[in-house]
Amino acid sequence: MRFISTKTLYSAAIAIVFLFGRSCNFVSAEMIGLEVYKREPFAEGKAFGDTGPYEKIVGIARFEVDPFHPRNKDIVDLPLAPRNIRGKVEFESDVFILAPKDPARGNGAIFYDVNNRGNKLALRFFNYGTGSNDPTTAADAGDGFLFRRGYIVVWCGWISELLPGSNRLLLRAPVAHEGAQPLRGVVRFEMVTDAPTATLPLSRREGHGSYNPTAKGERDAILTMRRLETDAREAIPSSKWSLERQPIARTNQGVSGTLGQIRLRLEGGFQPGAIYELICECEGPIVQGLGFAAVRDLISFLRFNQKDSFRVGGVKRNLTRAYGFGVSQSGRFLRNFLYLGFNVDEANRKVFDGLIPHVAGGGLGFFNHRFAQPTRHNGQHEEHLYPGDYFPFTYGLSEDWCTTKEGILLHGKQAEDGILRRLNEENSRFVPKVMHTQSAAEYWHRSGSLVHTETDGRDAEVPETVRIYAFGGTQHGPASYPPNRGIGDNLLNPGDYKPFLRALLDALDGWVDKDLQPPQSIYPRVDKGTLVAWDQKSTGFPKIPGVRYPRVIQQPPCLNFGSKFYKTGRIDNEPPTIRGYYPVSVPKSGSDGNDMGTLLPPEVAVPLATYTGWNLRRAEAGADGALYSLSGSYIPFAKTVDQRKASGDPRASIEERYGSFSEYQKEFTSVCRDLVKQRLLLGEDARRLVDSREKVRHLFPNEGK
Repeated sequence: MRFISTKTLYSAAIAIVFLFGRSCNFVSAEMIGLEVYKREPFAEGKAFGDTGPYEKIVGIARFEVDPFHPRNKDIVDLPLAPRNIRGKVEFESDVFILAPKDPARGNGAIFYDVNNRGNKLALRFFNYGTGSNDPTTAADAGDGFLFRRGYIVVWCGWISELLPGSNRLLLRAPVAHEGAQPLRGVVRFEMVTDAPTATLPLSRREGHGSYNPTAKGERDAILTMRRLETDAREAIPSSKWSLERQPIARTNQGVSGTLGQIRLRLEGGFQPGAIYELICECEGPIVQGLGFAAVRDLISFLRFNQKDSFRVGGVKRNLTRAYGFGVSQSGRFLRNFLYLGFNVDEANRKVFDGLIPHVAGGGLGFFNHRFAQPTRHNGQHEEHLYPGDYFPFTYGLSEDWCTTKEGILLHGKQAEDGILRRLNEENSRFVPKVMHTQSAAEYWHRSGSLVHTETDGRDAEVPETVRIYAFGGTQHGPASYPPNRGIGDNLLNPGDYKPFLRALLDALDGWVDKDLQPPQSIYPRVDKGTLVAWDQKSTGFPKIPGVRYPRVIQQPPCLNFGSKFYKTGRIDNEPPTIRGYYPVSVPKSGSDGNDMGTLLPPEVAVPLATYTGWNLRRAEAGADGALYSLSGSYIPFAKTVDQRKASGDPRASIEERYGSFSEYQKEFTSVCRDLVKQRLLLGEDARRLVDSREKVRHLFPNEGK
């Protein structure tokens, strides 16, 4: 059922049926309508604690913005987008909301999950849910953590290069024009595969579209291959490859695609691990920066444009606060959102009160540029030269050594900058509370140390409104247990940081709502000797038989994309030239190889193995010895002292460490209790973790015999 006519959507004052079935009249220059096409009970009507049942609401939000409003001035190419009769730029976004059926029983807070490449992650990370991209059932709700607390959980599309399908959330944004013609410019597409294949999407990832090469661009395109990032590029003759175009996908419900998929077919197929790079002229750059405006204006509408708030049975429930959470790419989105000043709406109101950028590392993103490709990131081996990890890295002010060294304003602004600079300079009331959380893998794969160091490697000052929590002995996304190897040397790391996220969200809410100070930051520091150079001698990582230590790390280069890049978002140099590299550091290792100076999950604090933030690609996967992207290692201890001596392992065996499973369980329980006292772990999660230890009983000598 559609509740709003097309004509009504474009009137100056709009009455819509929203969230709870009542009419809500509002006038907004930003979000101009919400078209709801699905509304149904969530989780079969299951009640979640005191909050009760939830509803699922799915629709399309429609927006229009003034391209010359000061709050929109940093959206690249916005003045070049088509405008309606009111001089505004229109765009639309998928919206998905899970809200208490009785709003008076909610906690008055929005929990916004920035989707990752169109995918919803919050219920998997906070509720231990199934990870469905169309959460509907009780299994999808997991243990109901967010719902028991009464949050309105919200998602919307913010990426225009995605293809419809698999319930991905899309943004449909306009294309920039020069006169009557779409703009043209140089675009670089990089592709890597871990298995042999005849074709690859130019976007590298399935479910993504690509900018369309012009006839001239396809004719003059340069395709190259190199085995490793640092190898010389080898040209591939044009007779050996071709492009296959698929039409732009339309949908009956939800937002339609903006781009079609374009695949590269290579004679003889693609070799695993090799880096393929196509550089050519393309047309039709999306005004991708409107993704920031979509999030800003949707959250502002939910918070502020409810004339009588939520009134049920005479009880008024205001939405008093909003939190944002983003994983990896989505965490970088939140950092970029802050840096560009989007935490203030067009009416000068603060959008988010608190943010949790998770496993974002030191990066921003390719989110607001001409021919932006927002799902690209920077890795040690792949996608290394995209604009992802670039200055500023810290939340507080720091100096860019690259700018200083060159003696020019490389970034089109002062050499001193920070993620929160713009908001602080305008008015500190716009600055949200920030909890930056990252795994050990971010130090190896995502320039994580630069979040809390100067660009010369010294410890940086962390603002009072920011907490940083480094989860030692974990990888980007926890592996399942028992783990497998994937394409790496070692078993993947199952260290689980999700229980910490639940406790920290409670702490964030207390910080915002009651001014209750959260736990102090926990991360490795240079001045404490726990943040060190990444070579094995400096980290002190033990020499374990059969284990290769990395000879590479993701070290972000200071890139020259051309003189117009930092001022206009336009890239003229592809591939970019490298001016130098920013220094990165990693946590120091203890005698068993586990991280020091970090917040350790109980299974890492009371270890049965070495848990690392790195793993290396095996030869058969190609790029032998390069980092296995975003992955860590799980390297088990020997069970007995005899086994340890026989293998030459320098790490104490399980038998030597604990003697018995019961002693191990006592130590594990004690660590959990301490974390609960520090408000870093919830009591319910401590009990669950202790109970879960039965799965490792078999690792102890003489158990189960």
